[in-house]
Amino acid sequence: MTTGGFDLSGIDMGALLAQAQSVQGQLEAAQNQLAESSFEGTAGGGLVRATVTGTGDLDALTIAPEALEGTDAETLADLVVAAVKDATEQAHAMQQSLMPQMPGLGL
Repeated sequence: MTTGGFDLSGIDMGALLAQAQSVQGQLEAAQNQLAESSFEGTAGGGLVRATVTGTGDLDALTIAPEALEGTDAETLADLVVAAVKDATEQAHAMQQSLMPQMPGLGL
């Protein structure tokens, strides 16, 4: 059987379907684990802390009182952005590590 220029005669469609279902189950498990996870990023030596969920939503932001002393608004904003970015990068790294490997389909 040829479809779109590919010879599909040597493919076990049952095994391919089972493999797809397995990957779908792994994706769902990864999504559930991420939904229950949170990640904390910091900036300014811990003066600013941001917590994001595994899905990337900002959940909390803490600014130590010392961060307000002698700091202009632009510097404080930079610290907030850095803390959120740090937490988001951690969440992204976890997402990547949980994603199932996509095996070759042998086409």
